Amino acid sequence: MRDLGVGFKYLLKGQRWVARHGRQYGFGLVPGLITLVLYAAALVALAVWGQDFVGWATPFADDWSSPWQGLFRGFLTVVLFALGLLLCVLTFTAVTLLVGQPFYENLSEKVDRDVSPDGTAPESGLPLWRELWVSARDSLRILLRALLWGVLLFALGFVPVAGQTVVPVIGFFVTGFFLTEELTAVALQRRNVDLRARLTLLRSRKTLVWGFGTSLGLAFLVPFVAVFLMPGAVAGATLLARELLGEETSEADGDGDDDVDDGAGVAEEENATS
Repeated sequence: MRDLGVGFKYLLKGQRWVARHGRQYGFGLVPGLITLVLYAAALVALAVWGQDFVGWATPFADDWSSPWQGLFRGFLTVVLFALGLLLCVLTFTAVTLLVGQPFYENLSEKVDRDVSPDGTAPESGLPLWRELWVSARDSLRILLRALLWGVLLFALGFVPVAGQTVVPVIGFFVTGFFLTEELTAVALQRRNVDLRARLTLLRSRKTLVWGFGTSLGLAFLVPFVAVFLMPGAVAGATLLARELLGEETSEADGDGDDDVDDGAGVAEEENATS
């Protein structure tokens, strides 16, 4: 259970890192804003035409008497919108990372350099087009897995009692796992860790992954929050990837660098005056 708290701390560390690096944070907001506009349009369309779609998909209920027809189709409309919202949460990270691959690649590399004891960051050695191809391919494979889980959880949602209590909890943990996979992929791909190896690595520390990803998934349910947390989430996932691989990280995680520089400056001034 300790790993749950550790995972959450990495999420906070990532947010603190981007808070100290305002320029990186600003660039990191751009892909999220683009994806947010696209997803908002999709959800609005689902809210406007969802009832019509449900009516078209359930012709057998055309002859049902009131109020059963309205209750049945209203329930399905709500479920359809809830499923769309779940898929948005599951896929938002993947789509945003795909849109903002160069932004987040640069951000993750800077985090690695900042916290690495020798000031270096791993490099994949692949050309940009190849990195984009690998990222898109792996994201699609993860999206298919997430979609299968989404359909399964949607079906289990009809189970009395458990569908309204246990299944939503499972859904949040599943969402947290896939969110963490997508976010850590930015740092792990630079280390040439393929998808199969990444999944094995994440499954070896599930509680750590859940502590990071499930907290983030819950935060993403709040409108617009995902956009503002994404840069910090990428930074935190980079730190988490180092933890998973057992890489050494400087104790301060980049904290207090300005204080060290200021202290050095004061010392130089004192030496000059003396």
